[in-house]
Amino acid sequence: MDNRRRNGGEDLNLWNIVSLQFDKAAARLDVPKGLLEQIKACNAVYYVQFPVRIGDRYELFQGWRAEHSQHRKPTKGGIRYSEMVTQEEVMALAALMTYKCAIVDVPFGGSKGGVCFNPKKYTREQVEKITRRYTAELVHKNFIGPGINVPAPDLGTGEQEMAWIADTYEALTSGQVDSLACVTGKPVTQGGIRGRREATGRGVQYGIREAFKIKADMKKFGLTGGLEGKRVAIQGFGNVGYHVAKFLSEEDGCRVIAIGDVSGGVWNADGLNVAQLAEYRDKTGGLKGFPGVKELSGPRDVLEIECDILVPAALENQIALDNVDRVKTKMIAEAANGPTTLGADEKLIDRGVMVIPDIYLNAGGVTVSYFEWTKNLSHIRYGRMEKRLDEIFRDRLVSTIEQVTGKPVPDRQRRELLKGADEVDLVNSGLEGTMQNAYREIREALDKDPRLEDLRTAAFAVAIGKVARSYMELGVFP
Repeated sequence: MDNRRRNGGEDLNLWNIVSLQFDKAAARLDVPKGLLEQIKACNAVYYVQFPVRIGDRYELFQGWRAEHSQHRKPTKGGIRYSEMVTQEEVMALAALMTYKCAIVDVPFGGSKGGVCFNPKKYTREQVEKITRRYTAELVHKNFIGPGINVPAPDLGTGEQEMAWIADTYEALTSGQVDSLACVTGKPVTQGGIRGRREATGRGVQYGIREAFKIKADMKKFGLTGGLEGKRVAIQGFGNVGYHVAKFLSEEDGCRVIAIGDVSGGVWNADGLNVAQLAEYRDKTGGLKGFPGVKELSGPRDVLEIECDILVPAALENQIALDNVDRVKTKMIAEAANGPTTLGADEKLIDRGVMVIPDIYLNAGGVTVSYFEWTKNLSHIRYGRMEKRLDEIFRDRLVSTIEQVTGKPVPDRQRRELLKGADEVDLVNSGLEGTMQNAYREIREALDKDPRLEDLRTAAFAVAIGKVARSYMELGVFP
């Protein structure tokens, strides 16, 4: 059991935190108690120990795969590699996936998996062995498959691990025409989809944009004037944190003033050059020593930088009772899963800090994973059939405009206008529309029922209501 605590007994068990968040929202809903208990429970957990030969010895590894809810099939959720993985963490993350999918109307149940080890302590060949053996265990117990359970990348895993999973699955279940759909987050050349790598970061950007469209809320929290020039601090400079920093600075005009990672971080009140910082990190392996900045010594120090938007994009339980009083921001945009503890969340709400919750804001990854899954099932790339037709129509439209006005369209603008929608354009368009619709639904729920109090409770209420409706429509709870 995971019984982690911090600072005088604050509960850091993610399963307990998610359960209490569920209870808070459920108490405001007219849903039968038995149905609420079914939605809240984790339906199945597979625990496995498996040996892998590492050099001249054998090591025993622990792995899990949890299926929180099967009201929709397949179940969906990432696989993380970390020494901190526990069964209750995997169960909690699977629950968050259920609610996340419901919020953005992605027809999956929630799942999550993990193997307890640090991949940085092993060679790529050894990580491949561990990945393939873990996949084989999932296949043998029917915990993976295009219509059963579809993994994706998470902490400590990426495109390469997903390719190994797909290859192992195909080798063990030969003859399945849809085998590539057994996992998402694959390299584009192996059935992946363009835009998936940056999808979670994109979703965070789109979610923040949508929040800023509600002027009354921005006035309430002191964030008037739009995103241009807003000071942003980000904890985490991996895939998600990097893309959030890149998109907010390059496309929305935000000033990214601080970025932190596991070893500390960097800060510059005038703003950081995200591209140069990423290049430096890739060369040196960290952020320390980057010129022209002030250094932050601890992994949580960046959370205390005064800013307009704080983006926790690392691990759970980072904003807690021991540091929440030193958090100086107007908005917290939760890009990570469970970055704020229950006690800290209550204090932030009392102080008038706007919190955009994780179960909505980081749903970009699973949304684009859904697009990849459908691509694998249809066996055709998005945009392949319509792109040229789109370009022909655009060319005719531009030519008509030139004829009517008697003026030629400049070459650069002509090229931009004539470009047909490619796969990544369609993916980003679908993701943006999904994040817009979901935020509006959460915000409308909050307006209709003031008892929900905050965006997190409203998001849970929306998710629970959708899952409950699914069960009742299936006839499980007449």
